[in-house]
Amino acid sequence: MDVLGISRSIMGQPWRWRATSADARDPGFTPDDLVTQILMARGCPREALDLHKTPSIRGFMPDPSIFRDMDRAADRLADAVIAGENVAIFGDYDVDGATSAALMVLLLRDLGIEARPYIPDRLIEGYGPSGPALLRLAAEGATLIVTVDCGAQAFDALAAAHAAPVDVIVVDHHKCASALPLAHALVNPNRLDEGDGAAHGHLAAVGVAFLLGAALVRTLRARGFFAGRAEPRLIDLLDIVALGTVADVAQLRGLNRAFVAQGLKVMAQRRNIGIAALIEASRLPRNPTATDLGFALGPRINAGGRVGKSDLGVRLLTCSDPDEARAIAAELARLNEERRGIEGAVQTAADLMIGGDRRVVVVSGQGWHPGVIGIVAGRLKEKLGRPAIVIAVDEAGIGKGSGRSIAGVDLGAAVLAAKEHGLLVAGGGHAMAAGLTIDAAQVAAFADFLEDRLAAGVDRAIGDRALLLDAVMAPGGVNPDFVGAMEAGGPYGMGWPAPRIVAGPVRVVKAEIVGNGHVRAIVAGDDGRSLKAMAFRSGDTPLGQALLGAGPHRRLWIAGRAKIDDWSSRPTAELHLEDAAWADRPA
Repeated sequence: MDVLGISRSIMGQPWRWRATSADARDPGFTPDDLVTQILMARGCPREALDLHKTPSIRGFMPDPSIFRDMDRAADRLADAVIAGENVAIFGDYDVDGATSAALMVLLLRDLGIEARPYIPDRLIEGYGPSGPALLRLAAEGATLIVTVDCGAQAFDALAAAHAAPVDVIVVDHHKCASALPLAHALVNPNRLDEGDGAAHGHLAAVGVAFLLGAALVRTLRARGFFAGRAEPRLIDLLDIVALGTVADVAQLRGLNRAFVAQGLKVMAQRRNIGIAALIEASRLPRNPTATDLGFALGPRINAGGRVGKSDLGVRLLTCSDPDEARAIAAELARLNEERRGIEGAVQTAADLMIGGDRRVVVVSGQGWHPGVIGIVAGRLKEKLGRPAIVIAVDEAGIGKGSGRSIAGVDLGAAVLAAKEHGLLVAGGGHAMAAGLTIDAAQVAAFADFLEDRLAAGVDRAIGDRALLLDAVMAPGGVNPDFVGAMEAGGPYGMGWPAPRIVAGPVRVVKAEIVGNGHVRAIVAGDDGRSLKAMAFRSGDTPLGQALLGAGPHRRLWIAGRAKIDDWSSRPTAELHLEDAAWADRPA
């Protein structure tokens, strides 16, 4: 049933309950009632409410041995630790790769091994391990290489390493093909031959690395390694796991929710010198939230791999010198600002190319910076409500592409299929995101392939789309106490969405465009109580135009997510709008 009878909102969609209805305007309704409904609407059985209200590692952690090759990987790593071997950690250049590499480096350091992290340069080496890079690490003395957040599709590189010979352990979470590259062990819950471990296919690579760390410690314990030394505290690494999990937009359900919930507690203690410096450089006025990991800390770690030195993120996260950490964090903050400018230019150029009725948007441009194409693809996806791929073509006619998808459309599998059809030089990913390398001459054929493969799925996903809501509230009920109470249902993120509420009816007291096309409004309910509302990047959308043009005589229902505005001297609640609907007939 449509919420409040709204079958077509200002943004052109029906409003529906996520599960059961919750009218917080009813007398006697409490925030805890809503938290219970929030949890159950996201798939939590009633008998597991307490477990999900306080997600713990103990409550959600599987036996690492359920994953294929996990024990083999742990045994080989244990051999390296006991023998004091030269170990290299080869990571991807994004946040998941940096955090995965940092976790392995810090754990091995605690076990007496100073592993060497290696992060490839995005512009020179591209994504994933290459044969020359692995052979160079072996020539420099590495007898074991662990690839993290990459390697599942590195057939040629791993074959070269095997011939060298040097052992390689692959720790990844990206989609695998039916054939697997030659490795000593390949730990990936998204292997096609995975058994019980497939239930954890939503883990980020840093989560898989944490499980490998747990398996390694258990193996060393069984071998008596800790008879004369303390065991590492894996729990202390959860701040890194939380950062990588949220920044990689992994689904926050099951074990991932526990990783983030407990990781935020560790992060609040500022034990990791690099993360403490990053929080300071981000000018956060409080301990980080899950949202901060995705929008404040994560982008700064990413900036090194996008427009600067690719190893800055892992250097920061493994740093033991506070002064050095502050210097790296400041450099990452500067690079993040530089990234914003580059991103804006590519975004403007990509926007001009959009047209037609394609279900999958594919745009490409000569000279676009490959470090920002993933962000631009995400913006296009949000703006158009369709999967989007952005391709940066270099002087040699080779394109690097990055894509983002919508719920219900598996982009990673489609890119992998395109590679198997010979349309791509390389490619892979997961359901919501993918990366690829392509000859510019094949871009049109690739776009046609995706259209043929995904159009029906996109149509179904769009046809099923509605704004899912959790509660209706009076505007005065949106206050800091209410927002704080809602945190009991978190952490929130991909796959475990934050509560979306309707407030109203309200009148727009004041509305204006601020920043980069954002609309800020002050609205008031019939009782005169006011509420601040923000509609980000909406100045040229129907929602933004409605807020700007409504005036004090029109009444609206407004829908979005309640947040705390703690940048002012006194924390207040505000509503981040996603939609609105007229509560009276248009004039």
